[in-house]
Amino acid sequence: MRLGSPVLERARPASPPPRTRLAIALARAAAAASRRLGAGAGGVIGGRIACALDPEVLRHLGRGRTVVLVTGTNGKTTTASMVARVLAPLGPVAANSDGANMPDGIIGALADRPHAPVAVLEVDENYVAEVAQQLRPDCLVLLNLSRDQLDRVGEVRAVERALRGAVAALPGMAVVANCDDPLATSAAMASARPVWVSAGGCWLEDARACGRCGRPILDDGRTWRCTCGLVRPHPDWVLTGDEAVSVDGRRVPIALRLPGRANASNATMAVAVAALLGLDPGAAGAALDTITDVAGRYRQTRLAGHPVRVLLAKNPAGWRETLPVLDERAPVVIAVNGREADGRDLSWLWDVPFERLRGRPVVAAGERSADLAVRLTYADVAHRRCADPVEAVAGLAPGRVELVANYTAFRQLGQWTG
Repeated sequence: MRLGSPVLERARPASPPPRTRLAIALARAAAAASRRLGAGAGGVIGGRIACALDPEVLRHLGRGRTVVLVTGTNGKTTTASMVARVLAPLGPVAANSDGANMPDGIIGALADRPHAPVAVLEVDENYVAEVAQQLRPDCLVLLNLSRDQLDRVGEVRAVERALRGAVAALPGMAVVANCDDPLATSAAMASARPVWVSAGGCWLEDARACGRCGRPILDDGRTWRCTCGLVRPHPDWVLTGDEAVSVDGRRVPIALRLPGRANASNATMAVAVAALLGLDPGAAGAALDTITDVAGRYRQTRLAGHPVRVLLAKNPAGWRETLPVLDERAPVVIAVNGREADGRDLSWLWDVPFERLRGRPVVAAGERSADLAVRLTYADVAHRRCADPVEAVAGLAPGRVELVANYTAFRQLGQWTG
């Protein structure tokens, strides 16, 4: 399906069987209790309860909806939020906007809005096959693939092979994929209905090894190819600068208030999805103007008497996108944890170009501040260490602070920054 296809008929979520309705009711009650007690957003606990009561709950919750899944190493939450915003004209949208992207969180999001005709769900790369088989989505958005936490996610080419299998198993599913990322392209080529988006890419390490044969990808700056025959497809959509995309010779402005090239890439993917589902891409691009932060990312707040901007960076590719948008005049506090959701293996720190922070005040914080401090030392970045991020901010001179955290450290910050 390409630009100009008719708007999809309004989806009508099917009425679930009694067992599923009971599971949904109890899940929503558990989620509400979790929020009331301050224990969290409640999506995960609600999803776990629903799945325990009805193992088929995810399949039942997806029936009759227009479903879009969003996956990739980086940008899932932001892109899913953008897609949900631009698809709002199709009707109410169910979304796991809190970033709970494993099956429990997805079930919780669908149970929270059981009558929404549209669902936009970010999915952890390792769970795409499981979730897609049950939900039978209309579209999968494949952003990028690069090294993440090895102990949690696994080796990136194994992830690509699993995604390729998931795509091949659902020939009716459209795939909107970033053709500038060789691993994402390799997985998406299993689709009978690909939409190729030239959204750019900054990661040049493991993503530059061919997902099919492991040989190096040859890149001349205009296109890429592998000697095994894998080659960059011709894009349907192209990001031109940071404020517009082009399709079929038409320039489509994107009104973006989030910083950085990565968010312009995410916006391009969102506009392509909107057009795939029959919406006007110009209206989709304009709708993005209403997004100023995503699940607290990029939010401006006050902490310990300082104006603070809070950002999330979880892996090397994410850090490569985050470092260029940091205010060079502001000190940086980096909070790193190593819990299960983060990956306990922090070897990825050595792939982050922290050398770019030389010459500015830096504080290593978080539960794994010692590991971070070692990496900063080898990067020749002068720093001090303070495990508590709030104390780290409080100890800085008056003025604005950039606070960057990985996943669980970021969620902890929400308790203090609102």
